[in-house]
Amino acid sequence: MDHVQSQYRPVPLGRSTLRGVDPHITLDDRRDLTGSLYRQLRDAVLDGRLRAGEALPATRELARRLSVSRGTVSVVYDRLAAEGYLTARVGAGTFVRESAAPSPSRRHAPAASPLRPRPAWTGLRAWPDGYRDVPYDLRAGLPDTRLFPYEAWRRLMAAELRPGTHDVGDPAGLPVLREAIARHAGVSRSVRASASDVIVTSGIQQALDLVGRVLLEPGARVAVEDPGYPPAHLLFRSQGLRVTGVPVDAEGLRVDALPDDARAVYLTPSHQFPLGMPMSLPRRRALLDWARRRDVVVIEDDYDTEYRYGGRPIEPLQSLDEDGRVLYLGTFSKLMRPVLRLGFLVAPPALHEAFRMARYVTSWHGDPPVQAALARFIDEGLLARHVRRSRRVYQERHELIAESLGTGFTDRLSLVPSAAGLHLSATLSGPSDLQTVRAAEAEGVALFPLSDFAVTEPPPNGLVFGYGAISTEDIPEALTRLRRVLG
Repeated sequence: MDHVQSQYRPVPLGRSTLRGVDPHITLDDRRDLTGSLYRQLRDAVLDGRLRAGEALPATRELARRLSVSRGTVSVVYDRLAAEGYLTARVGAGTFVRESAAPSPSRRHAPAASPLRPRPAWTGLRAWPDGYRDVPYDLRAGLPDTRLFPYEAWRRLMAAELRPGTHDVGDPAGLPVLREAIARHAGVSRSVRASASDVIVTSGIQQALDLVGRVLLEPGARVAVEDPGYPPAHLLFRSQGLRVTGVPVDAEGLRVDALPDDARAVYLTPSHQFPLGMPMSLPRRRALLDWARRRDVVVIEDDYDTEYRYGGRPIEPLQSLDEDGRVLYLGTFSKLMRPVLRLGFLVAPPALHEAFRMARYVTSWHGDPPVQAALARFIDEGLLARHVRRSRRVYQERHELIAESLGTGFTDRLSLVPSAAGLHLSATLSGPSDLQTVRAAEAEGVALFPLSDFAVTEPPPNGLVFGYGAISTEDIPEALTRLRRVLG
C-alpha cells in the first residue's frame, strides 16, 4: 500500500535545465496518489513549467522524495508517455516530449482580486514605448556599444568573480568605487566631492527615487524642464509628487517661471534634454539664488557632460553652490553600456546617512563585483581612454548630422544649437512631428518626436536625432530617407 505522511510535503521547483528538473508536487490526498501525481505533472507540461526536452527525476528518486512507492511513479510516467507528454530514452531517462507544446492560457494569477494600485500609478506609461528593430536607428539616449572595450572589461570582471572576492557590500557602494567616482567627477566634471559624498546607484532613476524618498513628502511640487526627460517625470508622479513643467529658452530653464510652491527643481543644465542648449551662467546663478531664498532642493542631472565638442566647459551647478542644496546626479550608462546600470549621487554631509539608509531599505546594496570592476576601470585609465576614443567618433557624427540638416533640410528643419552629448534637436515646420516619425519608421528610420517630451505644455514641433546607436557610414542614407519623408 502506498504511503504518504499526513502533513503534505511540497517538493520545490528548482532551476530548470535540460538535464533535469525538480517539479513541485504536493500529495495531500491519500485516496488518489496516482491520479494526483498524474494531473500535476501533466499540468506542468501543459502550462510550460516543464519545457520540451527537459528531463524528469528518475522514478526511484521521485518516489523517495514523495515518500511513495516506485511503482506509483512508474505508472504515472507510463501513462504520460502513452498520452504523448513524455518519452523514455533507454539509458538516458524520461523527458518531456518535444511535441508537448504548452498552453499559455492555462497558467495565470487569479483573475479577480480586491487589490488596486495607488492613484498615482493610474495612467502612467513607460517611455519610450518599446524599441522596434529598424535599419537606421536615430533614437536619442543610446550609446554605441560597439565602441566599448569588452576585452578589458571581461578581464576586470573575471578578476572580481573569483571565490571569496566579495561579501555583502556597503549600501552606499564599495569605498574603492566611491573614491574613484569622486576623482573622476572632480577631474572630468569639476564636481566638488569626497568619497563620503558619493552614493553609488543603479542609474539616474534610482538616484531620483532616493531623492524623493529622503527629501520630498507626497503631494510636494517638483518643477521640471518642459520639454524634459520623461522617466524622471514618471518617477516623481509615481511617488505622489505634483509635477509642473517650466519652459526653457535659449539660456535654459526660465527661473522667472518657477512655481512659488516648488519644493524641488529637477533639470539638466549642462546639456538640456532634449533640446540641447546649456544653461547660461547668469541663469544658473539666478536659480541658485532663487533656491536659497525659498529653501528648495536643486537636482542636477549631468547625464552626458563628458561628450563636449566645442566651446568652454560648463561649470556644474554643484560647483557653484555655496549653500549645500544641489544634489548632483551622474551616470555611466552613456559612457559604457546601459545594461550595466551604474550611476551615482553626490550629496552634502547632512544627507549621507539618510541616503545610505534609503539605499539599504530599497535594494540593500549594489553589485560588488561590478562596482569593483568599474573602480579598476576608472583607476587604470580605461574609462578616460574609452571616453577620448568614443568622443572622436561621436563628434564626427554630430558634425555630419548638423551639417546635413543645415544644408539639405533648411526648408523644414531648424537646428537647435548644441555642442555636446549624443543627440541633436531641430524644430519642424509642416507636418506634425509624430506623423513624421511614423512615416520615417515605415522607411526604416527611427527617431523621437519632440512631442514625446512634453510635460504640461505642448512642446515645439520637432525631431530629436540620436547618433549613438547608428554607425557614421549609415547616417547619410538615414537622412536621405528622412528627406524623402519630408518631401
